[in-house]
Amino acid sequence: MLNKIKKMLIVLVCGVMATGASFAEDEIMVDIDMEDVSANAVANYDVNGSVFKQITDLEQEKVLMQLEKEKAQLDLDLDRLAAEKIKLHMEIEALSGRAETQQQEFEVQMAKLEAEAAKLEQEKAELAEKAEEKQTSTKTKSVSSITSNASEEENPISKKYKLINVIGAGSQLQATVTDLTTGQSKRIAVGKSLDGFVVKSISLDEGVVLVKGSEKQVLNVVNTK
Repeated sequence: MLNKIKKMLIVLVCGVMATGASFAEDEIMVDIDMEDVSANAVANYDVNGSVFKQITDLEQEKVLMQLEKEKAQLDLDLDRLAAEKIKLHMEIEALSGRAETQQQEFEVQMAKLEAEAAKLEQEKAELAEKAEEKQTSTKTKSVSSITSNASEEENPISKKYKLINVIGAGSQLQATVTDLTTGQSKRIAVGKSLDGFVVKSISLDEGVVLVKGSEKQVLNVVNTK
């Protein structure tokens, strides 16, 4: 009985050992087959349509969208800078135009002031000339008056004329005078003129009284001698 049990144990052990060896061999074959399958899978793997491809495409699209966004922002900034540049040019031109206008207005004002100053200078010169002419005329008149008065004083009627006779009666008296220069005789009566003098009265006592304004000349009988 014991022998039978020993034989059965031996057979069982041998079977187990055989099974283990077969299983190990099968495991090794499976490992080899898996390596071949992995290599073939890697070699024959098509990324198109795969999850990895989709993820990669999404990341690229995301990056491209970000770049497009940044490019659009840059374009906006460039447009803004261009608009500001144009605005600055317009302001500079406007300032330049105002400066030119102010310069022209200043030149016009200066021209008006210069013209007014020239006009005033001319009027001043004319006034000075008129004042000088008036002063000269006054001096000339004064000299002429003085000369005339001196001439009259130097050459009174009594030295130019000589009373010859007195004839008539009452208010009808007349006098005859002779020009000492030419020798011509003239008959004068009251109210008549002689060299600008008017005969005021004629009498035997006073002779002939002649007046011109406030000046008075007398040809009396004494002159007949």
